[in-house]
Amino acid sequence: QVRLVESGGGLAQAGGSLRLSCEFSGTIRTMYFWSWYRQGPGKQRELVATITGGANTNYADSVAGRFTISRDSAKNTVFLQMNSLKPEDTGAYYCKARISSRPGSVFEYWGQGTQVTVSS
Repeated sequence: QVRLVESGGGLAQAGGSLRLSCEFSGTIRTMYFWSWYRQGPGKQRELVATITGGANTNYADSVAGRFTISRDSAKNTVFLQMNSLKPEDTGAYYCKARISSRPGSVFEYWGQGTQVTVSS
């Protein structure tokens, strides 16, 4: 079954760092974008960072300068390096990707989420 699998969440202290990973288990013919979203307690899911097939990146204002999105195309994996963590970064982090595995077939996939908890 083709899917996205996140890992790397956990507990960190404010000011600390965590790195999230998201691996796509199928074949990638064309990667249009990978994104990380998060959903804090009682909040709506929000876009955190995106990396396109051309390796352009965008960040939410709340994480710009602290988080870095990157990818390892050979391993079908995208990363989110999170530095200078704040308690408000707490939430479930989800990876999303728009991928084509064969001609004429484009799908968007979501991972199952990984929990990040930042203590003050």
